Amino acid sequence: MATTTFATVVGMGGASRLTSGFGKPQVTARNPLRQAMAVGNGGRVTCFQRDWLRRDFNVIGFGLIGWLAPSSIPAIDGKSLTGLFFDSIGTELAHFPTPPALTSQFWLWLICWHLGLFISLTFGQIGFKGRTEEYFDS
Repeated sequence: MATTTFATVVGMGGASRLTSGFGKPQVTARNPLRQAMAVGNGGRVTCFQRDWLRRDFNVIGFGLIGWLAPSSIPAIDGKSLTGLFFDSIGTELAHFPTPPALTSQFWLWLICWHLGLFISLTFGQIGFKGRTEEYFDS
């Protein structure tokens, strides 16, 4: 229900009363963040779930196995991506105090192997949590 306030305006024709809905509202404005605070929350405002990551070690285990299996297939000149990555680690550790050169194959295998691992873990998290929370059910 809108309330109207009356304001007196003095002009050429004398004093007249104008009505407007833009005067002081009867209801005070509320801060939505203050409304969200729960008494048992200790005065902390939370805008998302406390356990937003919902960490599950099944996802980490199956995601790692799910990446190690395909990356161990010998598809690159008869060698696997995991084998090439671990061989390049050994090659670079042979001259340990000196870091790998920027032109070393180590960086290529490092980026490819870890990119595949993180993609596998991300899809594993989406699939596993989506299934446990019945996201994919119609």
